[in-house]
Amino acid sequence: MSGTSEGPTPAADLDRSAVTESDHVYHRAFATAPLAMAVVDGEGLVVSANDAFGALLGTEPESLAGRLAADLVDLASDARSWHAYREVLRGRHAKLRCTRRLKQPDGRSVWAQLTVAPLTGPQAGVLLSVADISARRELQAKLRHLQMHDPVTRLPNRTLFFERLTAALEAESYEQGGTGRIGLCYLDLDGFKAVNDTLGHRVGDRLLAAVAERLTQVADESGFARAGAPLVARLGGDEFALLVEDSTGTDQLADLAESALAALQKPFDIAGRRLSLSASIGVVERHAAGTTATGLMQAADTTLYWAKADGKSRWTLFDPERNAHRMTRQALSSTLRPAIDRGEFVLDYQPLVGMEDGRLHGVEALVRWHHPQFGTLTPNRFIGLAEEDGSIVPLGRWALATACRQARSWQLAHPSEPPIFVSVNVAVRQVWDSDLVADVARTLAETGLAPHLLQLELTESAVMGSAGRPLQALQALSDMGVRIAIDDFGTGYSNLAYLSRLPVSVLKLDGSFVRGFQYDDPGDRPNPADEVVVEAMIQLAHRLGLTVTAECVETSAQATRLRHIGCDTGQGWLYSRPVPPDRISELLGTQSYAVGNP
Repeated sequence: MSGTSEGPTPAADLDRSAVTESDHVYHRAFATAPLAMAVVDGEGLVVSANDAFGALLGTEPESLAGRLAADLVDLASDARSWHAYREVLRGRHAKLRCTRRLKQPDGRSVWAQLTVAPLTGPQAGVLLSVADISARRELQAKLRHLQMHDPVTRLPNRTLFFERLTAALEAESYEQGGTGRIGLCYLDLDGFKAVNDTLGHRVGDRLLAAVAERLTQVADESGFARAGAPLVARLGGDEFALLVEDSTGTDQLADLAESALAALQKPFDIAGRRLSLSASIGVVERHAAGTTATGLMQAADTTLYWAKADGKSRWTLFDPERNAHRMTRQALSSTLRPAIDRGEFVLDYQPLVGMEDGRLHGVEALVRWHHPQFGTLTPNRFIGLAEEDGSIVPLGRWALATACRQARSWQLAHPSEPPIFVSVNVAVRQVWDSDLVADVARTLAETGLAPHLLQLELTESAVMGSAGRPLQALQALSDMGVRIAIDDFGTGYSNLAYLSRLPVSVLKLDGSFVRGFQYDDPGDRPNPADEVVVEAMIQLAHRLGLTVTAECVETSAQATRLRHIGCDTGQGWLYSRPVPPDRISELLGTQSYAVGNP
């Protein structure tokens, strides 16, 4: 069969028709899309832009053809983004996404998210799309403000404060100019808890808001003639901070602290009540280089504690030496108990010499700490710490056992000599926190030392107020035959009437009385009042059946005068400094004690 039909349409013509239709649909979609888009060739020039892109830039889209896309959307301002953009143009990078703030012709700015991705197909180039994210950024900014600010005072909160502080301590923030220093006033309200407890949290919150207003005013006034005002932040509770970047020195921080205290001392009118308030402030000022946020805050917190401890309603400047002493105390306190177990403590012994015969009658055991870091420490460096944390109990128990064992050893080594007694210091906490009577009884039994060769020393302030358990313990020890001595007599309560009712056998005169007897020139004479007081105390002690030991005897003139007025025993550098046990062994058997033994 034949016909006139030309036959089916060639396949190539069908493909060309489909492509043409596809391109037409693509161009219509591109032109009318609400998302701003532009096709960019391999050289970075705009090939075509849609209406949304032209509207974003405030111009006709046709006028953008041939212009550099990077200039239109500010891609060259950031080296990192500019490099990535060029890599996408060259086909060596899959995609670029970044954020830019674009300025429109009417002066308004919009936040835009830029996306650059390669085009597929035979046409070379990339597709640049720009999404307006201003509304999202505004919402994020509002959420961040809520997250970074305190709802009560509307001040920056702890999170924002540390963000600012950390940024201020970064090298690039101070190496490019300014003083290179930073200052901080760390403030805590005195007695604010009482306001919350008595008037309620609503009044407390209003008071905090009023405090924030005054501190902000102080900061604004202090920054009036400077580059910027200090940052005022609420760190939590009743704690505030004033951060000074590029501070000019401690004087600036001191003035700021003084102004803050003065502002807060004025009464507050809150909910029909007039409230008075004060604050304590820790002040730190230093070079920003080498300073960390943690280190600065630790210093400020320590200094605030000093201000509180010094009496509140004041500011205190950070003192490196005082802080070093505090750090040493902490280091000693944390290692005290383990040091007892490690055997780091030793006893030295200072002779107690008879004033009449010059013979060695006894020794006082004095504890020393051979610290691996700080060297040999005397009791004034660690006994207070031991009393605070309770380690004085095991330390005292060790000292008692060691001293008694040593005294018994001397006795056995020198059987022909009269045995010497050993005097051991006892803290009041040992009486309260342990069974001192049982400890002494057990130690004497284990060492074989006779009770009368043990003397226990307690301070006057501890003994004079003794009642209840302490008094019962002292009486039991005295009944056992142990001698009780009052150390540093004359510096505490001096309740002489009460003294007659205590089981005490020895008074040790404080060195402040003995030092009044010191004179180098034979023509000089000691203060008559000192002699009268000391002589009266010695006579009173003897009337009560007590013996008297004078501490801190340093010259022969002192010793002579004390002997003339009836003092029984002397102790001090005239006779010997505290020495190891073997040195005491050398002194035993000496007929007359050699004055000035080292």
